[in-house]
Amino acid sequence: MHLKYTKPTRMGPETFLIGSLALFLTALFTIYASVANAAVKQDINSPMSASKHLSSIVLGAGCFWGAEKRYEKIPGVVDAVSGYADGVGIKPTYKEITKWKYKNNPNNHAEVVKVTYNSNQIDLETIIRKYFETHDPTQVNGQGNDIGTQYRSTILTSNNSQLRKARTVLNQYQARLNAKGYGKIVTKVKPLTKFFPAEDYHQDYLKKNPNGYCPDHSTGVTFADKPNQPVVNNSALTKGNQIVVIDSPDCPYCEKFKKDVVSKYNKSTPITFRRASQLKGLKIKTATWATPTILFMRDGKELFGHQGYMKSEKFYAAYDRLKFK
Repeated sequence: MHLKYTKPTRMGPETFLIGSLALFLTALFTIYASVANAAVKQDINSPMSASKHLSSIVLGAGCFWGAEKRYEKIPGVVDAVSGYADGVGIKPTYKEITKWKYKNNPNNHAEVVKVTYNSNQIDLETIIRKYFETHDPTQVNGQGNDIGTQYRSTILTSNNSQLRKARTVLNQYQARLNAKGYGKIVTKVKPLTKFFPAEDYHQDYLKKNPNGYCPDHSTGVTFADKPNQPVVNNSALTKGNQIVVIDSPDCPYCEKFKKDVVSKYNKSTPITFRRASQLKGLKIKTATWATPTILFMRDGKELFGHQGYMKSEKFYAAYDRLKFK
């Protein structure tokens, strides 16, 4: 069999240019699609993408140990760092700001927490509401027994938008405090100048010290409160032997006490949980700003109180000593 040879048609310059251009455009589109797809994947998964939505605000609410822990537990908060801010001419170290000569100095640094949050997961107003609910913003230069300018209530903002939002929430909380008979909020809201991280031993302090307490100086007024909400009735606690545990939200020592002691408790004397603001009608000697605080009561009067986490053996030793049944 003989195959017939067909001479190839010679390609003209116009045809050659068009074909080459088509091949070039196809290759260019393939490269673009590949790069775009990789960029989308990086935008979804990479830390750099997430960082575009990160913002921070600096909050002062007294001792930074408990405050740091509370802010860390808010969904959408990615980091909380204890530190110092808002001081002038004073070295930002714990040793320096706690010196007696600076106790009432308005230029002293405040103990603060830098809260970094993902604005796609939580709005700033939610964080500031939590801030007001978890300390007493009406107390000047102090929280409870912690007295001095280092413990002042302050919000230090990163931009004008944060400044406006903070003042709006402040006014909303003031209205709620007024309804409950509290005084004027003294929290200072102003732009942040510089934040200084605290020493390493102050970071995650509550995690490093598992048998302590959480300072709770909150007013008990929250944004979830409803008008004419009934007052807690403590009449049952004024009869016979009672154990009252003062706890607070987001307190790891409270949760540890519940797990180690309360969950295994099998005695007849009732255990009742209360906030520090829910003790009306009871005669209590022990300060109630530390949580947990365990109170052994008889007929509405405190016989013995313990501040902070209480180990099981100490709890039952007190129980037996007081002849509780």
